[in-house]
Amino acid sequence: MFKSYTTNDNLLLPPSLGELISTNDPVRVVDRIIEQIDLQSLYSKYSRLGSHAYHPRLMLKLIVYGYLRNIYSSRRLEEFGRNDIRFLWLSGMDCPDHNTINRFRSGHLKGVLKEVFATIVKFLVEEGLVSLDKAYTDGTKIESCSNRYTFVWGKSIQTRVNKIAEQINELWSYAESVTKQELMDSAPILPEDISSEKVSEVVEKIEEALEHIECDKKVKQKVKRVKKAWPEQLRRYEEQEKILEGRNSYSKTDEDATFMRMKEDHMLNGQLKPAYNVQISTNEQFITNYSLHQTTADTTTYISHMEEHFRLYGCYPKETVADAGYGSEENYLYTREKGMESYIKYNYFHKEQTKKWKNDPFRSSNFFYNEKQDCYYCPMGQKMDFAYEMKQKTKTGFEQTIHVYQAQRCEGCPLRCLCHSSKYNRKIQVNHRLNKLKAEEKEKLLSQRGLEHRSQRPQDVEATFGNLKNNKNFKRFLCRGIKKVEVEFGLLAIAHNIKKMAS
Repeated sequence: MFKSYTTNDNLLLPPSLGELISTNDPVRVVDRIIEQIDLQSLYSKYSRLGSHAYHPRLMLKLIVYGYLRNIYSSRRLEEFGRNDIRFLWLSGMDCPDHNTINRFRSGHLKGVLKEVFATIVKFLVEEGLVSLDKAYTDGTKIESCSNRYTFVWGKSIQTRVNKIAEQINELWSYAESVTKQELMDSAPILPEDISSEKVSEVVEKIEEALEHIECDKKVKQKVKRVKKAWPEQLRRYEEQEKILEGRNSYSKTDEDATFMRMKEDHMLNGQLKPAYNVQISTNEQFITNYSLHQTTADTTTYISHMEEHFRLYGCYPKETVADAGYGSEENYLYTREKGMESYIKYNYFHKEQTKKWKNDPFRSSNFFYNEKQDCYYCPMGQKMDFAYEMKQKTKTGFEQTIHVYQAQRCEGCPLRCLCHSSKYNRKIQVNHRLNKLKAEEKEKLLSQRGLEHRSQRPQDVEATFGNLKNNKNFKRFLCRGIKKVEVEFGLLAIAHNIKKMAS
């Protein structure tokens, strides 16, 4: 016995799509939230000229719901928009094609999606689901869609420039020896001063000096090759260095992507791949802030990430919690300046709690410090006086003050082989301000409140990354360029927040 059925062609009237969708379906939450938020900043991206466009609220609904359903490709979004009843209900039977979807995502949303994201977060705050007072911050690396095997390395450029400077100086010396006179009074070309114009000028003078002199033909041929090839080559290096802007590398097919070591490695050999460093702050596993960076270290991203939080909401979080990758003197001073209560671990925080670390008498951090006399004492009780002070600058330009202390008589010490292996008396480098900040941070981290935050942090922010990368299967961007990639992740963050609210 089979139940009878009829095709849609036999229906006198088509069924209502809303009746086929349950009342607690996430698509209804997407529709409700996006209908309520202010999209004036998005409207301003449209021109008054030309034909009528699809409504930006409709387009935003379709893309956000697609990201909520793990549908990221514009062609797949078009396909679902024509065949899936939820998409058809959401769009009112309007079906934009993949080109329209892609133009809206990479064009109209660029520069305004952050405000839309912040508006949705504020809506969640009003609903009582999220608080902006606490921020659990962490980062992950997500691969770019660029070619993995076409790259430019900053160190390689510097090596080639050094070789060019060396060979030009050799030609210069040869020309002087042949002509038996100094070509000019200036010093040889230094690698840091070399440029395409400078090389052209020097090579022309070498060519003029050798023109009427009998010398090795191979040298003259080399000078001609140098004159033709090296200035152009140096111009290319100068353009590449402008693109690098202090980075170590970039991909030729996505110049904003930097090569980073990834945990997800398709070749299982620790390969470097073009990627972006994505930073997020979460509360109750809702994403409250996100930012994308081109540097590999999390330490250098913290301040700009928190400034983005202030730009979006007009305030800093009262409590900020992060892992050891963010512990630095600059970041600690920044949190105190902005009035944030920080719970940020530093390097070796966990190792300092072990017996092996505490019972090691030769570790410089365990040396006794006499603050009045400004000196340390080694395990043998020998006094280590202040030697000198030096300044160090980090990659961000922050200046650190390092004090150096040195022992006076290490010769003949029975513990020298256990203490250090240097030929000279032992030196230790101490950053007093950083040590003081670490001591304050350690006290907070070991308090009851600190223990609560340390146990909550991995459950909050790392679980969010796990959901994005594994459950939502978002491990690689589809667009190229940091502005477009930022839009992509913003859509993913909005979809994550709405789905969590719906559940």
